[in-house]
Amino acid sequence: MRYDPIDNQLFIQNREKLAKRMKPRSVAIVHANDIMPTNADGTMQFVQNANLFYLTGVDQEETIVLIAPDFPDEKMREILFVRETNEEIAVWEGHKLTKEEGTEATGIKNIKWTSEFEKTLYTILAECDHIYLDSNEHIRNASEVETRNARFIKECKDKYPLYQYERLSPILTDLRCVKSQFEIDLLKHACEITEKGFRRVLEFVRPGVMEYEVEAEYLHEFVRNRSKGFAYTPIVGGGGNSCVLHYIENRMQLKDGDVLLMDVGAEYANYSSDMTRTIPVNGKFTERQRAVYDAVLRVKNGATKLLKPGNRIPEYHTEVGKLMEKELVDLGLITTDDIKNENPDWPAYKRYFMHGTSHHIGIDVHDVASIYKEFESGMVFTVEPGIYIPEENIGIRLEDDIVVTKNGHINLMENIPIEAEEIEEIMNK
Repeated sequence: MRYDPIDNQLFIQNREKLAKRMKPRSVAIVHANDIMPTNADGTMQFVQNANLFYLTGVDQEETIVLIAPDFPDEKMREILFVRETNEEIAVWEGHKLTKEEGTEATGIKNIKWTSEFEKTLYTILAECDHIYLDSNEHIRNASEVETRNARFIKECKDKYPLYQYERLSPILTDLRCVKSQFEIDLLKHACEITEKGFRRVLEFVRPGVMEYEVEAEYLHEFVRNRSKGFAYTPIVGGGGNSCVLHYIENRMQLKDGDVLLMDVGAEYANYSSDMTRTIPVNGKFTERQRAVYDAVLRVKNGATKLLKPGNRIPEYHTEVGKLMEKELVDLGLITTDDIKNENPDWPAYKRYFMHGTSHHIGIDVHDVASIYKEFESGMVFTVEPGIYIPEENIGIRLEDDIVVTKNGHINLMENIPIEAEEIEEIMNK
């Protein structure tokens, strides 16, 4: 890992929170993600299972955590299984966790090799009635790939059919959507790395530069600050590409007079940042671009104020839609008659602002949470309104990462330039 060691109190506390939610005489089991193949003998970069990382902080493949809060033998209530290493593995793949390092990273005292898992599980189940298993229940999950956890669910039910099986995901989803101060600090650090990348790009962008060159500037700054890189596939779109919501080709040349929309974010210690900024390629917004930019910024600022305890995503998005309606009318993009005659299922403002304003963020960029859960202090959201006018080649989106507090909010990106004047000043100094 490139990042500094994380205080294991974060993971100790997370396991304690889970244990309090589990039924008596139960065990929870979470596996690491697989290393995903490409072709021939190639593999993708390893990405840890978010729930396993939340509970242990271990960033290594072939890892399993087993939690049995009321097992009679206290030493068996928390067990971490890690891959046993040898000289050949060390030569070809590098260092793997020792048992001592496993304890230091997680706070779990009982560390075993993964090869001991089956025998240990059999011992644990002799004193259990309920088995909590992990699955990806994210509302937007559309993957057809069978994960290690999914395979284990089949194996476990086949081998131990008479136990009561429980869903672990609803508990961890509920726990993960409210961040501890440890997690907020990690998210803040990821945002600070993103800021470094953005400031670098402001001094780099000019007419004639390629979109992929801008992407490379971000990646250079992210990696040199101990990030694995982008928290998600970056969007770097100039001119008409700024109106394509998920434009990821990043292959065109930037032109004088166009805007450049950049939706990028660094990860740090598996925690994600998510920023969008839109800048003038030549360092100066046109009058029309500036009018649209200021409208989006006003909606973003208004939407941020609506992120307060007690609100919910459905009502929040309705309120933000009203803010956007006014701005679009003032820009001459829709009329009051359009609003009066709109389809309630697709309001008039959706023609120019067709996506949601906010989502939870944490270990995952689109972090787990029910959209119907009331906002609480400690939740972290993006705020990302946008106006997209394809006929004018103007797409402007602005996005910050916001912590909900008891009496307001904290902007984790408050130091990243967003006012038009500041952006122009940096680009032209």
